Amino acid sequence: MTAQNVVDMLKTRGVIDEGVAYDISHEAIEGGKDILQVLLDFGIFTNEDELWALVAEEIGAEHFDLGTFEPPAELVSIMPAAMAKLYGAFPVSIDAKSIHVAFTDPLNPQLLEDLRFSLGKDIVPVVARKSQVQGLIDKHYGTSSGGFDEIFKQLGLAAEKSKEEADPNSAPIVRFVDLVLTQAIKEKASDIHFEPFETEFKIRYRVDGALYEMAPPPVHLANSIISRVKVMSNMNIAERRIPQDGRIMTTCEGRPVDMRVSSLPTQHGESVVLRVLDRSSIQLTLKDLGMSEYLDNYIRTTIHKPNGIFIVTGPTGAGKTTTLYAALREINTIDAKLLTAEDPVEYELDGIMQVPVNDAVGLTFAKALRAFLRQDPDRIMVGEMRDLETAQIAIQASLTGHLVLSTLHTNDAAGAVTRLVDMGVEPFLVSATLEGVLAQRLLRTICKNCKTSYDPSQHILNQLGLTSHDTQGKQFFTGAGCPTCGNTGYKGRKGLFELLDMNDTLRDLVTKKAPSLVLKQKAIELGMTTLREDGIRNIFDGITTIEEVLKYT
Repeated sequence: MTAQNVVDMLKTRGVIDEGVAYDISHEAIEGGKDILQVLLDFGIFTNEDELWALVAEEIGAEHFDLGTFEPPAELVSIMPAAMAKLYGAFPVSIDAKSIHVAFTDPLNPQLLEDLRFSLGKDIVPVVARKSQVQGLIDKHYGTSSGGFDEIFKQLGLAAEKSKEEADPNSAPIVRFVDLVLTQAIKEKASDIHFEPFETEFKIRYRVDGALYEMAPPPVHLANSIISRVKVMSNMNIAERRIPQDGRIMTTCEGRPVDMRVSSLPTQHGESVVLRVLDRSSIQLTLKDLGMSEYLDNYIRTTIHKPNGIFIVTGPTGAGKTTTLYAALREINTIDAKLLTAEDPVEYELDGIMQVPVNDAVGLTFAKALRAFLRQDPDRIMVGEMRDLETAQIAIQASLTGHLVLSTLHTNDAAGAVTRLVDMGVEPFLVSATLEGVLAQRLLRTICKNCKTSYDPSQHILNQLGLTSHDTQGKQFFTGAGCPTCGNTGYKGRKGLFELLDMNDTLRDLVTKKAPSLVLKQKAIELGMTTLREDGIRNIFDGITTIEEVLKYT
């Protein structure tokens, strides 16, 4: 059950007041703790059965103890395994008109409606401990992430009946899309791709930066599946000629999940990509980003300065937003006014005024930033410096006593400085306002479960620029591949960082319009660690592989 649903119920029933409700919500949602444990910690209930009894009373259902419940086989068989896992549902009894079902999330009425629609029978909810319901699902329907085969059979039957487009709201299509999303979220995917081609319909999802393909559904159901995604994201399903944007807000395993959806017309239908917005990433602090102590201290010092510009640079998906949000959390205090302009606002941050940029109505980064200066801010974040006007206003904001955080898309830290000059910003203004540039990348880390040492060839070491002297006494590791990491050898990601700290020497070079390479060489002479050097350090520490470092640096 989502923490907010439980808190709302307890407030409505007068069990807790507004102040306690806020404390519990903050602990469960911001702290990422289980709502049941938080309620027990706060002393609201002495045991979990008291909560479930209250939930049963709230929805007008019976409260059962399913600890020793042994369902007959015919009862289990009335619900497909994929459906039971998808909806967190287990059948408890059946009569002529209805099925009595226990849910892991009984406070979500949508599950009841979806299940009624899918099974074509009335559903009567019953309430039991979540652990008992989940235990019965795991025991009788299996814990594997399967279920696609069964739905594929139904999709195949639907396809045989009609070679025309199926109804996007038909039960098999609805269940298939729900299962794809649930599976991808469980795998911690950052993006889900629906891609129609002439003879096949691919569904891929990106985990730790790499794309993996799911078993494809029948190709002529592509439009129905894509239409279902568009229905969920409130897009116009009749319009297939222009790109559209939408948003899906759903729950998966009791936690809220937010997805940004983009459709694009292609030769063989619409390509749809969902960006899964992981709220846990905005809970990260600077300490969680895995930076060196020097880098951590530098950023903390810089973001507490009264004015100046601090830029984070790197390609899309390098973790720039996560770094900036961690910095914003650090400086988000009661005595500071923070404003952000983002395209779009992906995550909501408490206590910060966030403005979504909308080019369609003329609300550009530059226009938002100009308005910010009349809002008495202390610190400003601009999602991206895309043009000269935005850069000039950011510099103006810095000169008038504001700290500005922003991003650029450049290959390295020195490149960000010359990019601003190339845009048309006067070099002396860049020199006067820029405090530092952080370039970063995200590399996959070796799976700890199947980590194994090996001896790389001299050829690959030469590509890294390492001599036999550099590698003397060093061990190299790779992932052999195991079920934990899906046989990829990698699990999770880690940041690589390169910091250009603007000092007097570098400021002089910027004023003289020195090229990027000269800036970089001088910064290295002054002690800057490059992305490649940081990557090599991570290889020697056994955190990542040579291949990953070569790929991203």
